[in-house]
Amino acid sequence: MEHQYFLLNKPYGMVSQFKSSHNVSLLGNLAFPFPEGTHAIGRLDHHSEGLLILTTNKKVTRLLFQGPIPHTRVYHVLVNNIVSEVQLNQLRNGVQFKVGADLYHTTSPCEVAIVNPPLVQFPGEYLLSERVPHTWLSIELTEGKFHQVRKMLTAVQLKCKRLVRVSIEDLHLGNLAPGEILEIPESHFFASLKIADY
Repeated sequence: MEHQYFLLNKPYGMVSQFKSSHNVSLLGNLAFPFPEGTHAIGRLDHHSEGLLILTTNKKVTRLLFQGPIPHTRVYHVLVNNIVSEVQLNQLRNGVQFKVGADLYHTTSPCEVAIVNPPLVQFPGEYLLSERVPHTWLSIELTEGKFHQVRKMLTAVQLKCKRLVRVSIEDLHLGNLAPGEILEIPESHFFASLKIADY
């Protein structure tokens, strides 16, 4: 059986699934003829945007998340303040946040940089105001636990206004508009994810 592979720019307010018991915007609401068995790999929260992988291949989750080498994801994040060098270094070196009653998670060191202009050029729900200072950050992670990016920012007193995933390894959001879908060949898909044995 030949599988199919898709890249989606998931819009704000849409959940990363085809079915839900709640009255929410679903992947199935997109005007695209997904084949039967299509599912999302690695979710984005409903209020996050950007690159989402969809496929009919059920092996991809295991290959991507349970392999020996963690895969890199890059997020461009809008925060409502001027970010200091101290805050940048705190994020780069690892921060701690609460994940349970008496449980805390410390993030691994990661790449964080100010990006101006950001790759994200399509409009979002949040409207920028010239009166409110803001900064776009690029955050590169190989882990993604407990709504990690937002909690990392909160840990250094920054508030996330937009969160857009722009790449997963060498798969890039590119010029895809919100809600737009691109189908890619299997060989290109796995080569871009640096997965050789599939």
